[in-house]
Amino acid sequence: MLPDIGEGIVECEVVTWHVAEGDTVEEDQTIVDVMTDKALVEITASEPGRIVRFHYAQGENARVHTPLYAYVPDEEAEAESAESTESADSEVTAPERKQEQSERLSENRQEGDDKSDNKSGQDGCHQESRPRIPATPAVRRLLREHQLDIQAIAGSGRNGRVLKEDVLAYLKQSEAHETDVTPDDSHKVGAAAETDKAPAQACAVASHEVRSSRLESKAVPLKGVAAVMARRMVQASTQIPHFHYGDELDITDLLVLRARLKVRAEQQGIRLTLMPFIMKAMALAVIEEPILNARLSEDESEILYQGACNIGMAVDSASGLMVPNVKGVERLSILEIAREVGRLTEAARSGRVAQADLKGGTLSISNIGALGGTYAAPIINQPEVAIVALGRTQRLPRFDGEGNVCARDIMTITWAGDHRIIDGGTIARFSNLWKHYLEHPDEMLLSLS
Repeated sequence: MLPDIGEGIVECEVVTWHVAEGDTVEEDQTIVDVMTDKALVEITASEPGRIVRFHYAQGENARVHTPLYAYVPDEEAEAESAESTESADSEVTAPERKQEQSERLSENRQEGDDKSDNKSGQDGCHQESRPRIPATPAVRRLLREHQLDIQAIAGSGRNGRVLKEDVLAYLKQSEAHETDVTPDDSHKVGAAAETDKAPAQACAVASHEVRSSRLESKAVPLKGVAAVMARRMVQASTQIPHFHYGDELDITDLLVLRARLKVRAEQQGIRLTLMPFIMKAMALAVIEEPILNARLSEDESEILYQGACNIGMAVDSASGLMVPNVKGVERLSILEIAREVGRLTEAARSGRVAQADLKGGTLSISNIGALGGTYAAPIINQPEVAIVALGRTQRLPRFDGEGNVCARDIMTITWAGDHRIIDGGTIARFSNLWKHYLEHPDEMLLSLS
């Protein structure tokens, strides 16, 4: 049954079934992914058993508290399996058993059935009693992505468990086998090329046809996160009077500091980027200009100041644009922020962000410069009142204090503020303080509590 996911959600889109009808599943094994208005949610098995049927196909919308799939608990499944085995041993063939065998056996197995019904019964019994090779849902997803059969991979884990490393090693070995050309093979390839009588023009035409065939006319429904983001962008752009403010940051010293601390962070298993420093400086600036961390009440009669600085970061995920946020940045250390940034980025790119990570944001950052571009005009993530877009960092010539030209690392930034409660002077003062912390990271340390 589809559980109550909360947030007033009454239906979800069935995105991917990770098992097939007739499969045996383990407790907590991922059965299906469903897409809510905010994130991708995994539905797992509550107990071991065998999947009997699906009540919804991929792409259909399932309502909360309605059955998602039917299954037989492990005890009943074992009893049915025992009865089937006894039936095969006594050579008693029932129409129901033949139908079940035809669903479970592969096409190659079915071709063998045509040759010998008796051999088919024995093979079918062996197929049904074959133990399930243990593997985590993430590993099985990797196998599906590369269309691999788990039976072909030797598991190095306990009890023959197939690990992610086993799959990657198998893929690497397969690629090496495909690309490896021995001297004899090279001779054969050369001989084949000499005997090829097709003109070069025909090859060019064929190549053009292949490229052209990649484009097709189709209509794709706007669903899930993408549909919600579309509605919110329209609301924000039409309801909020945006005020934009641009500047540039000299982050040369910050990059030097990050390079010095990066090694220590990696020793703790943390990837240290510029984002934790940017977030921390923003939280410190909020203390001086708290209205940047506020929001308007629904009736627009009050300004609601927030007691925690929860900074969101826009992530371009497979499911669409997501903005998970790091909670309480003002209370976290740089390494703690970095750990959260890494966790949220990985979760967002896989489309599996927890609902709590998407709620309660007070400020947002769009790191569009990671993809390219120097300036952008970001749209505020309602009900927040400000967002900043980070441009691409460039090595540019600048004058130092003595009038000499020197190379500096420059990042362009563009703020968007809600002009109903934030004026130009407020966002300029806030941005200048934030800029000062980033350009003088040693002074930022003095403001840490």
